[in-house]
Amino acid sequence: MDPLDRIDEIIGMVETARSVPMSRNNAMVDRAEMIGALEELRVELPVDLRRAAALLDERDKIMDAGKREADRIISEGEAEHARLVSVNEITVSAEHEGARIVAEARAEAQRLREEVDDYVDTALANFEQFLTRALASIERGRDKMHALREIGTFAGEENERPLPF
Repeated sequence: MDPLDRIDEIIGMVETARSVPMSRNNAMVDRAEMIGALEELRVELPVDLRRAAALLDERDKIMDAGKREADRIISEGEAEHARLVSVNEITVSAEHEGARIVAEARAEAQRLREEVDDYVDTALANFEQFLTRALASIERGRDKMHALREIGTFAGEENERPLPF
């Protein structure tokens, strides 16, 4: 299950929990069920973090492969350029052709770099959105938990003081 769905499920458990008698804000939840759900969430989050690390590794591999391919294309272009220049009759033509090949190779290398950057940026943006939603859900859950805890503390203090009359 997606960690965000798991967080929503936990929040739903708290929201639909049976109210404590004589209280609007306190609720009774099954402790074992709540702890189980939170432990499952704890197990799922590292999977997503490992997935993000794998995306970064994949990005590095793609970038390295693109650089190697660009270097190979440039090397081939330069080799072709040198071969054409060595022939006296077509020296001028060879220089132009070699420059064209090198320019194409550089343009192809730049295009590959931009594609890789776009892919990685999209993957990281998606992961950033996921983490942002997860953090927001966690923060809402913690805020609700703290609010419930404070409400429960104030209710306990009122019952402990003797009445003044």
